[in-house]
Amino acid sequence: MSKTSQQNTNADANGVSVIHTQAHTSGLQQVPQLVPVSLGGGGKAVPPSKQGKKNSFVDRNSNEYRQRRERNNMAVKKSRLKSKQKAQDTLQKVNQLKDENERLEAKIKLLTKELSVLKDLFLEHAHNLADNAQPVGTETATTHPENNGQ
Repeated sequence: MSKTSQQNTNADANGVSVIHTQAHTSGLQQVPQLVPVSLGGGGKAVPPSKQGKKNSFVDRNSNEYRQRRERNNMAVKKSRLKSKQKAQDTLQKVNQLKDENERLEAKIKLLTKELSVLKDLFLEHAHNLADNAQPVGTETATTHPENNGQ
């Protein structure tokens, strides 16, 4: 099997070139690839919101400009307040978690001491039972006076 392919590149008005590839191997159809065309030798892509706008002089005394600035200033204030509130909430949560952690660590210490005391009591009790118990097979037959005469 031999591979042969051809490429055609066409640029459209939006600055996007389409590469058409024809492959003669297995009859599979190739999907065109979109590749941006760089007219000036590289640079940043222009966001869609700025594509239709021209660099025109904005009158800073116009009502439209003043309204946009006022809306922007309000948005900035709101964003900064929201950010400050989030930081305060995070700090409060950190302090709350530190307090809870200290409380839980104290509880762990208390429970560890309690476990140690209970283990000691259990071992002492088990030791006392072992000392008082007679070994199996060395039991002596005890005679009970009430059972002897019958």
